[in-house]
Amino acid sequence: MADEKGVMIVGELVRGTPAPICYELLGAGRKLADSLGEQLSILIMADNISSDTTSDLIASGADRVYAVAHPVLGKYHPDSFAAVAEKVAKDKKPNILLMGRTEVGQDLAPMLSYRLDAGLLMDCLDLKIDPASKMMIMERPVYGGNARSVLHCETKPQMASVKPKTQEPLPKDTSRKGEVETISVDLSPSINRTQFVEHISWVSEGVQLESAELIISGGRGIGSTEAYKATIDVAAKVIGGAAGASKAACDAGYAPPGNQVGLTGKRVSPTLYVAVAISGASQHLAGMGTSKNIVAINRDPDANMFKVARYGVVADYKQVMPAFIEKLKELLAE
Repeated sequence: MADEKGVMIVGELVRGTPAPICYELLGAGRKLADSLGEQLSILIMADNISSDTTSDLIASGADRVYAVAHPVLGKYHPDSFAAVAEKVAKDKKPNILLMGRTEVGQDLAPMLSYRLDAGLLMDCLDLKIDPASKMMIMERPVYGGNARSVLHCETKPQMASVKPKTQEPLPKDTSRKGEVETISVDLSPSINRTQFVEHISWVSEGVQLESAELIISGGRGIGSTEAYKATIDVAAKVIGGAAGASKAACDAGYAPPGNQVGLTGKRVSPTLYVAVAISGASQHLAGMGTSKNIVAINRDPDANMFKVARYGVVADYKQVMPAFIEKLKELLAE
């Protein structure tokens, strides 16, 4: 590819509306594009794309929306989606190509990287432009989240997948102007070498972890399923937030697997994260380390969680949490 220019995002739609990662990538992409003085575009693929969707993406930071609608794109299939993304990328020749580190992104990004013969850095936490070289500098976690590596791609387009909840979406501006380009493609169902059978999602009750601004999480130190329900579930409901858990708590059966926060669980970035009886292993920190305010409650004064916490309580959670819950009820009743 030659004469590459602009920042392009490969977006995702969920039931016809942009997934949260689209807005996060638009926030990150806008900074990169402005630093380069180039355009920010987003590619969306589906069986049907509404004008409300394209207008929303422009209001959220896109200069141009590439809309590809085709019946074969009704459900995600790696073969058809990769073929369309490859075609658009080769036609438009972006300088930078961004995707989310989502279930779709983990599948699609490596395929697209191979098809474009371009380097790809997965699981990025931060992106910026080097003022001297004008290349994209990418940071990603290494050693289980204990350190970060700083790299750049020497091939074009420069490709990166970005972890959800690490970038700030832009405030929506309905007065923003942008262009929508409808792209026609010729696709046959036979392009898909696999068949979509069923999508099974873990649906937790109440506030969903991924979007929660307030999270109460419990670790192995909680001790039992009954204690988790009586402490973590209750506190989360009282505060109007979500219940989370460490991998150890989920492995022990104290919390359902859908509540797991961490490197192999869900990645969250709430305004408040209360870690109850969680030691703070790197696996867990990788999933919640970007939380804005972290409160640690642990009887071990040397627990790693205290190193990242803004506030800490060194005590047995059984003594702290009942009073904490009652105080929450009292304050919220006022």
